[in-house]
Amino acid sequence: MSQSGKPDNLFATLTALCRLGLVLIGLIGIMVHVFRESGWLNHLINKVFTSTAWLLVIPVMLAVLYVVNRWLSSAPEKGSYKRGDIPLYIMMGVGALFLAKLLFLGHW
Repeated sequence: MSQSGKPDNLFATLTALCRLGLVLIGLIGIMVHVFRESGWLNHLINKVFTSTAWLLVIPVMLAVLYVVNRWLSSAPEKGSYKRGDIPLYIMMGVGALFLAKLLFLGHW
């Protein structure tokens, strides 16, 4: 049901399924790139353990992620903000990117 209490129509249901599909494609695409043999995780671990400067970057990155999380999840004083939808739209964009790469290039 929608927020107005009326049941959703077919179009609203199909758009919600498309959003969910794009988010799932985005998550799967990220996981493929992170955990493959020469993926992002492997490169990150190699950089962290070969350079001491990267060890200083980790606390800064964690602090930035904490501040962004607090900003996105803070409750407004009046009304409602749409800031909590930003991660959804980012993941939908990532899913659209991976879907386009898969359709046009034939690989992730």
